[in-house]
Amino acid sequence: MLAIVDYGVGNLFSLHSSLKMIDVPSVVTSDISVLSDADRIILPGVGAFRDAAEKLRDTGLGDAVSDLARSGKPILGICLGMQMLFDKSFEYGVYDGLGLIPGNVVDMRPRIPSSLKVPHIGWNSLSLKEPGHPLFKYIKDGDFVYFVHSFYASDCNPNILATTEYGADLTAVVAKDNIYGCQFHPEKSGSVGLAILRAFCELR
Repeated sequence: MLAIVDYGVGNLFSLHSSLKMIDVPSVVTSDISVLSDADRIILPGVGAFRDAAEKLRDTGLGDAVSDLARSGKPILGICLGMQMLFDKSFEYGVYDGLGLIPGNVVDMRPRIPSSLKVPHIGWNSLSLKEPGHPLFKYIKDGDFVYFVHSFYASDCNPNILATTEYGADLTAVVAKDNIYGCQFHPEKSGSVGLAILRAFCELR
Protein backbone atom coordinates (compact mmCIF):
# COMPACT_ATOMS: atom_id res chain seq x y z
CA MET A 1 0.00 0.00 0.00
CA LEU A 2 1.19 3.51 -0.89
CA ALA A 3 0.33 6.38 1.47
CA ILE A 4 -0.25 9.97 0.34
CA VAL A 5 0.49 12.41 3.15
CA ASP A 6 -2.50 14.63 3.91
CA TYR A 7 -1.31 17.72 5.71
CA GLY A 8 -3.81 20.09 4.15
CA VAL A 9 -1.61 21.03 1.18
CA GLY A 10 -1.81 19.31 -2.20
CA ASN A 11 -3.96 18.04 -5.04
CA LEU A 12 -4.77 14.79 -3.30
CA PHE A 13 -7.74 13.66 -5.40
CA SER A 14 -5.86 13.90 -8.71
CA LEU A 15 -2.89 12.04 -7.29
CA HIS A 16 -5.04 9.31 -5.77
CA SER A 17 -6.91 8.97 -9.09
CA SER A 18 -3.65 8.74 -11.06
CA LEU A 19 -2.42 5.91 -8.86
CA LYS A 20 -5.72 4.13 -9.31
CA MET A 21 -5.24 4.38 -13.10
CA ILE A 22 -2.00 2.40 -12.85
CA ASP A 23 -3.53 -0.12 -10.42
CA VAL A 24 -1.55 1.02 -7.40
CA PRO A 25 -3.52 0.80 -4.13
CA SER A 26 -3.17 4.03 -2.18
CA VAL A 27 -4.62 5.80 0.82
CA VAL A 28 -4.74 9.51 1.66
CA THR A 29 -3.89 9.85 5.33
CA SER A 30 -2.65 12.05 8.15
CA ASP A 31 -2.34 9.03 10.46
CA ILE A 32 1.31 8.43 11.35
CA SER A 33 0.67 4.74 12.05
CA VAL A 34 -0.73 4.31 8.53
CA LEU A 35 2.33 6.02 7.08
CA SER A 36 4.55 3.67 9.09
CA ASP A 37 2.74 0.62 7.71
CA ALA A 38 2.85 1.82 4.08
CA ASP A 39 5.33 0.38 1.59
CA ARG A 40 6.15 3.84 0.25
CA ILE A 41 5.05 7.45 0.73
CA ILE A 42 4.22 10.41 -1.50
CA LEU A 43 4.52 13.93 -0.04
CA PRO A 44 2.45 16.27 -2.26
CA GLY A 45 2.16 20.01 -2.03
CA VAL A 46 0.96 23.24 -3.60
CA GLY A 47 1.08 26.80 -2.32
CA ALA A 48 3.49 28.60 -0.02
CA PHE A 49 6.49 26.92 1.60
CA ARG A 50 6.01 28.65 4.97
CA ASP A 51 2.41 27.48 5.33
CA ALA A 52 3.28 23.92 4.32
CA ALA A 53 6.25 23.78 6.70
CA GLU A 54 4.08 25.01 9.57
CA LYS A 55 1.41 22.41 8.87
CA LEU A 56 3.96 19.60 8.70
CA ARG A 57 5.52 20.74 11.96
CA ASP A 58 2.25 21.36 13.83
CA THR A 59 0.77 17.97 12.87
CA GLY A 60 3.94 16.03 13.66
CA LEU A 61 3.91 14.69 10.10
CA GLY A 62 7.23 16.36 9.25
CA ASP A 63 9.10 14.41 11.92
CA ALA A 64 7.26 11.24 10.93
CA VAL A 65 8.15 11.57 7.24
CA SER A 66 11.77 12.37 8.11
CA ASP A 67 12.06 9.35 10.41
CA LEU A 68 10.49 7.03 7.82
CA ALA A 69 12.74 8.39 5.07
CA ARG A 70 15.82 7.82 7.20
CA SER A 71 14.62 4.28 7.93
CA GLY A 72 14.86 3.51 4.21
CA LYS A 73 11.21 3.79 3.16
CA PRO A 74 10.87 5.15 -0.41
CA ILE A 75 9.60 8.76 -0.35
CA LEU A 76 8.53 10.87 -3.35
CA GLY A 77 8.01 14.62 -2.97
CA ILE A 78 5.93 16.36 -5.64
CA CYS A 79 6.17 20.10 -6.47
CA LEU A 80 6.11 21.89 -3.10
CA GLY A 81 6.45 18.45 -1.53
CA MET A 82 9.78 18.08 -3.34
CA GLN A 83 10.89 21.50 -2.12
CA MET A 84 10.07 20.46 1.45
CA LEU A 85 12.76 17.75 1.18
CA PHE A 86 15.59 20.32 1.09
CA ASP A 87 17.40 22.17 3.85
CA LYS A 88 15.90 25.64 3.47
CA SER A 89 13.57 27.73 1.37
CA PHE A 90 14.08 31.43 0.63
CA GLU A 91 10.48 31.96 -0.46
CA TYR A 92 9.61 35.37 1.02
CA GLY A 93 11.72 34.68 4.09
CA VAL A 94 13.96 31.85 5.24
CA TYR A 95 12.30 28.64 6.36
CA ASP A 96 13.60 25.22 7.33
CA GLY A 97 12.74 22.20 5.22
CA LEU A 98 13.03 18.56 6.22
CA GLY A 99 16.76 18.43 5.43
CA LEU A 100 16.56 15.06 3.68
CA ILE A 101 18.38 16.25 0.54
CA PRO A 102 21.15 18.90 0.71
CA GLY A 103 20.17 22.11 -1.07
CA ASN A 104 18.05 25.24 -0.97
CA VAL A 105 14.88 26.46 -2.65
CA VAL A 106 15.29 29.85 -4.32
CA ASP A 107 13.47 32.30 -6.59
CA MET A 108 13.93 31.55 -10.29
CA ARG A 109 13.55 35.20 -11.37
CA PRO A 110 17.19 36.24 -10.88
CA ARG A 111 18.26 33.30 -13.05
CA ILE A 112 15.86 33.41 -16.00
CA PRO A 113 15.32 36.19 -18.61
CA SER A 114 12.94 38.92 -17.43
CA SER A 115 10.81 38.33 -20.53
CA LEU A 116 9.66 34.95 -19.19
CA LYS A 117 6.60 34.77 -17.00
CA VAL A 118 6.74 33.69 -13.38
CA PRO A 119 5.30 31.40 -12.18
CA HIS A 120 6.56 28.94 -14.73
CA ILE A 121 3.35 27.23 -15.84
CA GLY A 122 3.09 24.68 -18.61
CA TRP A 123 4.61 21.75 -20.41
CA ASN A 124 8.39 21.50 -20.59
CA SER A 125 10.72 18.70 -21.62
CA LEU A 126 12.97 16.76 -19.27
CA SER A 127 16.71 16.53 -19.80
CA LEU A 128 17.67 13.27 -18.12
CA LYS A 129 21.10 13.39 -16.48
CA GLU A 130 20.90 9.70 -15.60
CA PRO A 131 18.66 8.15 -18.28
CA GLY A 132 19.33 4.67 -16.92
CA HIS A 133 17.95 5.48 -13.48
CA PRO A 134 15.10 3.16 -12.41
CA LEU A 135 12.78 6.15 -11.93
CA PHE A 136 13.05 6.75 -15.70
CA LYS A 137 12.40 3.12 -16.60
CA TYR A 138 9.33 3.95 -18.70
CA ILE A 139 10.23 7.39 -20.11
CA LYS A 140 12.89 8.90 -22.36
CA ASP A 141 14.97 12.07 -22.62
CA GLY A 142 12.89 14.94 -23.98
CA ASP A 143 9.53 13.74 -22.68
CA PHE A 144 7.22 16.55 -21.55
CA VAL A 145 5.74 17.09 -18.09
CA TYR A 146 3.62 19.81 -16.49
CA PHE A 147 5.14 22.45 -14.19
CA VAL A 148 3.64 25.12 -11.92
CA HIS A 149 6.27 26.88 -9.80
CA SER A 150 8.10 30.13 -9.08
CA PHE A 151 10.94 28.70 -6.97
CA TYR A 152 13.36 25.89 -7.73
CA ALA A 153 15.92 23.70 -5.97
CA SER A 154 19.53 24.92 -6.13
CA ASP A 155 22.87 23.88 -4.58
CA CYS A 156 21.89 20.25 -5.12
CA ASN A 157 23.88 19.23 -8.22
CA PRO A 158 25.09 15.85 -6.90
CA ASN A 159 21.48 14.73 -6.50
CA ILE A 160 19.93 16.07 -9.71
CA LEU A 161 18.53 13.36 -12.01
CA ALA A 162 16.87 15.68 -14.54
CA THR A 163 16.53 19.35 -15.42
CA THR A 164 14.18 21.39 -17.57
CA GLU A 165 15.00 24.46 -19.65
CA TYR A 166 13.06 27.65 -18.92
CA GLY A 167 15.48 30.38 -19.85
CA ALA A 168 18.00 28.43 -17.76
CA ASP A 169 18.39 24.85 -16.62
CA LEU A 170 16.16 24.34 -13.58
CA THR A 171 16.05 21.31 -11.31
CA ALA A 172 13.24 18.95 -12.30
CA VAL A 173 14.00 15.60 -10.60
CA VAL A 174 16.23 14.79 -7.63
CA ALA A 175 17.16 11.66 -5.73
CA LYS A 176 19.25 10.74 -2.72
CA ASP A 177 19.21 7.08 -1.71
CA ASN A 178 15.52 6.22 -1.13
CA ILE A 179 14.33 9.84 -1.31
CA TYR A 180 13.02 11.26 -4.61
CA GLY A 181 11.49 14.51 -5.78
CA CYS A 182 9.73 15.85 -8.88
CA GLN A 183 9.29 19.60 -9.30
CA PHE A 184 6.55 18.98 -11.87
CA HIS A 185 3.18 17.32 -11.27
CA PRO A 186 3.19 13.68 -12.44
CA GLU A 187 -0.55 13.49 -11.77
CA LYS A 188 -1.08 16.27 -14.35
CA SER A 189 1.52 15.06 -16.85
CA GLY A 190 -0.45 12.49 -18.82
CA SER A 191 1.13 9.18 -19.76
CA VAL A 192 4.66 10.38 -18.91
CA GLY A 193 3.61 11.32 -15.39
CA LEU A 194 1.84 8.01 -14.90
CA ALA A 195 4.97 6.20 -16.13
CA ILE A 196 7.09 7.99 -13.52
CA LEU A 197 4.61 7.15 -10.77
CA ARG A 198 4.62 3.52 -11.92
CA ALA A 199 8.42 3.41 -11.83
CA PHE A 200 8.48 4.91 -8.33
CA CYS A 201 6.03 2.27 -7.15
CA GLU A 202 8.34 -0.44 -8.49
CA LEU A 203 11.49 0.84 -6.79
CA ARG A 204 13.05 -1.45 -4.23
